[in-house]
Amino acid sequence: MKKYTSIGALLIDFRNFNNMSQAELAAKFDVDIRTIIRWEKNETLLKSDKEEEMVDITFIPYQVIRNLNAPVSIPTYYNFNVRKYSLSNISKELPDPNWIIDLHAETNRMRIIKYDSDINEIIRYSKTQHHVVKPISKEVILRATDLLPELNQIIFDTSGYYSGHIVFLPISKRFYNKIRKRTLTENDITVNDLIDYKKQKNPVFYSYNMSSDCNENFFYLAACVINFLKKINRDYIYASYASRNDSYHINALMGVYIVWEDKELQKEIKSLAPPRLYESNYVIFKKFLDKHLI
Repeated sequence: MKKYTSIGALLIDFRNFNNMSQAELAAKFDVDIRTIIRWEKNETLLKSDKEEEMVDITFIPYQVIRNLNAPVSIPTYYNFNVRKYSLSNISKELPDPNWIIDLHAETNRMRIIKYDSDINEIIRYSKTQHHVVKPISKEVILRATDLLPELNQIIFDTSGYYSGHIVFLPISKRFYNKIRKRTLTENDITVNDLIDYKKQKNPVFYSYNMSSDCNENFFYLAACVINFLKKINRDYIYASYASRNDSYHINALMGVYIVWEDKELQKEIKSLAPPRLYESNYVIFKKFLDKHLI
C-alpha cells in the first residue's frame, strides 16, 4: 500500500493507474481541466457532491476520499490493485488467522445480495481483477444467492457505500474437477451448473469473489465463511481461483493449498501474483478450527 496525505496525490495516481488524461477525468466529472489541475495541486478541495461522484467514477472507497478531501487530511494507505485501505502501516496487512477466535462478531452493515445495484458493484469489482476475462452473469450470482445465502453477502461502510462482498457458487464435484483439470474455467459456470449443496454427497463451495476495502470488513466477511463451514459436519471441498497478491499468506496459514498456478498468465496480465487455484476440504478446515477454536 502507498501512503497518501492529499486528495491531489490520490487523483494523480488514479489517472496513472488507469492511463487516463486530465481531460478524460474532467469529462467524467463534467468540469473543466483547470478544476482537475487545482484538485491535483491541492489548491481546492472537492465539494461534497463531487466526493460522491468520485466514488462512482473512480471506485475508490468513500472513506479514503473522505479522509483525504479535508482541510486537515487523515493520512491513509491505499492499494489500487486490491481496492483496499488502511489508516496505519501496522494494520495494512492481513492478520494472522488467530483472529479466528473472535469471529463471532456481527454487523448490521452486511446483508444478503439481492439488488441489481449490489450485483453491479460486484461485477465492477470483478472487472478490476486481472485474471477475470469476463465476469459471471447476474443470473448466476442471483441463483447462487438463492441456493447459498449464507455465503453470498455484501457489506457497506457507515455512510452506506459499498465496501466489499463474498460470492460463493455451489457446484458439483464433477464440474469442479473440470476446472481443476483446466478443461473448463469459472467463466463457463452457468445457472444450470449450480447445485443444492444439501443434496450432494461432496459439494464444492467455490469462492468466486471475496473483496473488502479494509481489514475490519474482511473480518466480517471471513466470519460468514468460517461460521458457515463450522456447521458443515460432512465432506465438502472449498475452492478459490484468485490473483490477489495478499491472499497467499492467509490461505497458507489456514491450510488451504495451491492446486496449480499460472505464471505464464501472470506475465500476460501483469498481475502481482500468479493466478492460483486454491483448495481445501472438510478434514483440513476441521483441523484448523480445532487448533484455533479452544
